[in-house]
Order: sequence, then structure tokens, then C-alpha cells
Amino acid sequence: MDLINEIVERAKASRQRIVLPEGTEERTLTAADRVLAEGVADLIILGNPAEIKAVAAKLGLQNIDKATIIDPENHPKKEEYAQLLAELRKKKGMTIEEARKLVLDPLYLGCLIIKAGDADGQLAGARNTTGNVLRPALQIIKTAPGITCVSGGMLLITKAKQYGENGVLVVGDVAVTPVPDAEQLAQIAVCTARTAEAVAGFKDPRVAMLSFSTKGSATHEVVDKVIEATRLAKEMDPALKIDGELQADAALVPSVGESKAPGSAIAGHANVLIFPSLEVGNIAYKLVQRLGDADAVGPVLQGIARPVNDLSRGCSVDDVYKMIAITANQAIAAKTQK
Repeated sequence: MDLINEIVERAKASRQRIVLPEGTEERTLTAADRVLAEGVADLIILGNPAEIKAVAAKLGLQNIDKATIIDPENHPKKEEYAQLLAELRKKKGMTIEEARKLVLDPLYLGCLIIKAGDADGQLAGARNTTGNVLRPALQIIKTAPGITCVSGGMLLITKAKQYGENGVLVVGDVAVTPVPDAEQLAQIAVCTARTAEAVAGFKDPRVAMLSFSTKGSATHEVVDKVIEATRLAKEMDPALKIDGELQADAALVPSVGESKAPGSAIAGHANVLIFPSLEVGNIAYKLVQRLGDADAVGPVLQGIARPVNDLSRGCSVDDVYKMIAITANQAIAAKTQK
């Protein structure tokens, strides 16, 4: 069974309630129809019910009626959610009148449904920018305990079976924080290891903090940042298996790891790679994807207290389907960590 099938099967075994705020978006609805038909998750679709059903009929979808459809303009909990939002944002000066307007925004409403305990995760972004998806998530659901930095992990499913976990690597950050400081980089490492467990199913995440230096082979302030981040990550999670700074070949290739970092339990055996900056991470995964013919699945947003994921506006139906299953896996893990 390949990794995506494993993710889907885990989702089916513990069905989570996932909110889809872009209720009339055709790719989203088509993927939702498949999710509902296969029992991958219980879906809450936001939007005008008549419009949603009209799009579903046009597309020939047969299973959308299995979802819970909530109309932001007219539903029994509208005032309850508005009161919750006003309370959460009162220190920022939000009035109940402002909250009542924001509750009509499906992206805000979805996060409030999760905050109230009526759903477990959310997926959007086929129509909305990353900023629009993240803003209500950070205002309402907020970051996980001990985390201040949101980041993006990526599953790289490669044909190089000798590396990572049978060719699978989890890498970060590839999506959110352009130039993390040492503390943020440490948080990215911890969160990416958690993604490796929750989504990729790694039993033993082994984290390499990447740089252009291995164990003092070069000196520079950016290397110092990686060394400090490694130390801080160990403080955050003493059980975490992590080492750095390591060059990419020293992290992945046993013979190189033994030569460049003798005695390291991670060098040559890493399955989680942490990039020193977003620029490096984004370039690296796209090169592996294109030149190495790897499947890049994600990004998976990390660090939010409950999973909220962001699709590319160029996403496919299959992308949406996979990300619903991934969001469900994150929700399962979030409940066990609660």
C-alpha cells in the first residue's frame, strides 16, 4: 500500500469532521463527492444550499446530500458563533456588530465551527489566498501550545527508496515563514517531526537541520542560527531525534554521514529535513519534484492548534481529495495530543 492510500485508510478508520468553506467551488465539490462516497471524512460544506446543490447537479455528483450544508446567512448557531468571535477578539476592540458581519464570511465561520468543537479541521484555498485562509485561523483557533510560528511541511514521495522511509521524506518549511530566526526554526523542526508522525505515519522521525556546513566544516552566522535552532529544538522536545548542522548528503547518505559526522545517530539516516529558510526549502522541493520526478504532497500547514490547510488556487480535484484526508489525519493526531 502506498503512502496516500495509508493516509486515506487512517482517515476512514477514524472519521473526522472537515469544513469546506468554498462550497460552490467545482473542484472542491467534486473531491467532496468522492470523499463522501468512500467514507474518508464527514464533511461540513459552507454556502447557499440551493447554489451548492445546483453546482452538484451540473457536475453530476451523487453524494453531496451526505454532507452537512450550512448557510452562513441563515443557520441556528449564527448568533452563538458571533458572540464567540466577539469574546475571542474583544481585546482587539471587536464589537458584536463587527463579529456578526464576519460570521457571514465562510472562512471565519469555518474556524468558529472548529473553535466551538463542532468540527475538527478545515480546508480552503482553491479560491482564496493563503493570507485569507490563515488570518481567521490565527485569530480564532490560534497556534498550538508552545508554538508561535506557522510553517508548511511537504511530503516528498521519491523513487530513491534507499533514502528516508522507503523513499519518503518530510521537509519544512516550504510555504510560510521566509527567514525564520533560531527559535522559529526550532519550532519548524518540532512541528515537521509531528507532521511526519501524524500524516506520513513515521514511527521514528529523525530530523536533520540542514545547512551548507556539517559539524563546523564552515563558519557563518547562518550556520550559527542552525546550530542554535538545533539546541532549542532539543529543549522544546527532549525526546526528539535531531542533529545539525548537516549538509544534505551528510543527512541522507550513510557513507557520507559517517565520514562527515562520525558518531551522529541522524547523519545518513534522516527522514525529516529542515531547511534554514523558506527560499531554500521552496527551491529544493521543486527541484526534487521536477528533476527527480518525485510526488510533492502539500504543503501541510503546521503549528495551528487545530488543522487548517491551504490549497493552491491551481489545485486539482485529486489534490483536494488528498488534502482532506491529510487534514483528517492531523485532526486525529491533534486529539491525541490534547
